[in-house]
Amino acid sequence: MGRLVPAVTRAFDVLELFLEGDGTLSAPEITRRLQLPRTTTHELVTTLTARNYLVPAPGQPGRYRLGVRTYQLGSRYAEQLDLAAEGHQVAREVADTCGETVHVAVLEDMDVIYIAKVDSSHAVRMVSAAGRRLPAHCTAVGKMLLAGLPEAELEERLDANTAGRELVRMTPRSITDPDALRATLAEIRILGVAGEQQESNPDVNCVAAPVRDRSGRVVAALSVSVPVHRWTEERENELTALAVRGANELSERLGHRAAG
Repeated sequence: MGRLVPAVTRAFDVLELFLEGDGTLSAPEITRRLQLPRTTTHELVTTLTARNYLVPAPGQPGRYRLGVRTYQLGSRYAEQLDLAAEGHQVAREVADTCGETVHVAVLEDMDVIYIAKVDSSHAVRMVSAAGRRLPAHCTAVGKMLLAGLPEAELEERLDANTAGRELVRMTPRSITDPDALRATLAEIRILGVAGEQQESNPDVNCVAAPVRDRSGRVVAALSVSVPVHRWTEERENELTALAVRGANELSERLGHRAAG
């Protein structure tokens, strides 16, 4: 590995400070927070401003905010992202950690489409496969994605797909009543994670967490699936934490930055 260039490192340190707080900083604040000499801070801020990575904050004399060049770089990065490829990489990392089957899925109408799947190191029969479509309300990833919809959009989709009828049943434990699904989704919004208890496969339980893009919108979900005979409360807690961690990692790759 080559030598790090101190001046470049300091410039990135300056830029990364703007990811915190209200997004504006003065030169004295940068000096204090990075423990830099004042002349060094002045040179860095002057250079970054000349290259449009920083600009004076409107109506706030002596303060700066990120400039258009940072937005252009971020936009180019976003254009090059491939959700399926990124999802498969993260799913592989999660599966390697827990030894269970990991999925990444997106929502289409009232179905989920699996865009990535990494199989368990154990022998287990799964009804899912990359590219396959399943009813969203029967799966942990699907319920997570439905819970992430604006309420008006959720109701529109439910009305269009039920029209007074029950939802599709995949197993005896599938949710088929739209009102029961609404109640379940309300709980998922509070918890921030979704579960599935033998609702799409009579032999499998799942946990899922939301994947967000840079705007904060839920665009996918990541789940860990476990055969019932290996499912315990302790294992559920472990895998829920792992699913959340994996979903957060994928969200970061998509440009999402968690509050705080």
